[in-house]
Amino acid sequence: MRKTATEQSGRIPAQPGPREVAMQAGVPSDTDSVIPGAGPSTRPGERPTVRLRDAGPDDAPRYAPEWLELREGPDAAARATDLLDPLRIRLANLPGKAGLVIHDLGCGTGSMGRWLAPRLDGPQHWILHDRDPYLLHFAAVASPRSAADGSRVTVETRRGDVGLLTPDALAGASLVTASALLDVLTREEIDTLAAACTGAGCPALLTLSVAGRVELDPADPLDEEIADAFNAHQRRGALLGPDAVTVACEAFSERGATVRLHPSAWRLGPAESALTAQWLRGWVGAAVEERPELKERAEPYLRERLEACRAGELKAVVHHSDLLALSRPTGGAS
Repeated sequence: MRKTATEQSGRIPAQPGPREVAMQAGVPSDTDSVIPGAGPSTRPGERPTVRLRDAGPDDAPRYAPEWLELREGPDAAARATDLLDPLRIRLANLPGKAGLVIHDLGCGTGSMGRWLAPRLDGPQHWILHDRDPYLLHFAAVASPRSAADGSRVTVETRRGDVGLLTPDALAGASLVTASALLDVLTREEIDTLAAACTGAGCPALLTLSVAGRVELDPADPLDEEIADAFNAHQRRGALLGPDAVTVACEAFSERGATVRLHPSAWRLGPAESALTAQWLRGWVGAAVEERPELKERAEPYLRERLEACRAGELKAVVHHSDLLALSRPTGGAS
């Protein structure tokens, strides 16, 4: 039986980092390859990792730890800190709470917890959800151990399906959080998420949903066509892609929640060239997969973009949105 970090005692032994985990999992480290998660990697008819369904022993990871490591710093820099004060006020006013219970959906390697837990006061218990047991293990052992005020942070891990989330599953929850989740859900799944959170009277902080806009400097005439094709790819199979934030705002608002939005763009320069290169390969790859007629022009476009990236001459702004939904508390609290 897998032990959670809560069950471990004493000093946690040194653990492999995301790059070492990727190598052990057989993820290619070749920089000419697209790391799973950076671009199209699902087979026809399959859903992304965040579906959180069980996987077979031979099922390759959809989001490689290496990709999650590359994006963790820019994710942290992009998340909207302006949403934290209203969240802190709500959490401080929760009735009868000895500590916070936080559900992290599609947690990956646990970057959301590493960002958020040290920014909140009080004891915290994080419940980490993902379909990949290796990522869950890494997220547990690499989780923060203390809150902003030095209070203890503990974790446990769960495998499950976000489509089956219910208010009962969130009983006792103080907060639901996720990163880069909404845009790979369907309208039905977002409705399920919103119903579960509002039914439990639980706020939700849902960060880094793609907004469908990209700015590259220097600009190229093909930028807009690639972006349009990528956005169409994101909407495949009833997924919402860049429409997800709007749908989520409606779903939470219709159920009585107060919703706040804030931009949370990646701002990538020479210091983030490794991430930019992987993002470019995935971005262009998805566009060509969606519209094969782009391939002839897209191949030299990508080569030139990667050369500019290697030379430190390319900047990218990849727009995302953060959403804070403050559901009406249950149990008669105001």
